[in-house]
Amino acid sequence: MTPQDLVVRMLPPFGGWLALASLALPGGSPLRGTAVAVFLAAGPGAALAGLCGPALRVRPARGPVEGRDPGFAHRSDQLERLMLAVFLSVGAVMLVATVLIATHTFSGQRVLLALTLLTTLAAFCPRLRASPPMPRTRKGSAP
Repeated sequence: MTPQDLVVRMLPPFGGWLALASLALPGGSPLRGTAVAVFLAAGPGAALAGLCGPALRVRPARGPVEGRDPGFAHRSDQLERLMLAVFLSVGAVMLVATVLIATHTFSGQRVLLALTLLTTLAAFCPRLRASPPMPRTRKGSAP
């Protein structure tokens, strides 16, 4: 693992700990709201999507046949990872908040703390290995 990979891997947990530290700012501070909102929108999902990054890169996007845009696959893959990070973050926030509501221990600080710990744990987990795509069978042949 290169130092650059380590920095990229540690950005989401750093954002979570920064959001937790921003809770010390006054309640109406725009900096506090921005730090928390950015982390909740992308932090946990970025760490979780990073776990399956090698597996996602095995099958690149295929562009339309009539459009010969050489950068389509790269931009499409970036957009896919970004949207996956956002949707995983929203799902993680909803799941953690639901569990805390069900246990009658809900507070914004606890949600933020739980998500920061989840993000830190996901950043330290080993990445999933990419398996080669399965060969396609011919039509009419037995699997």
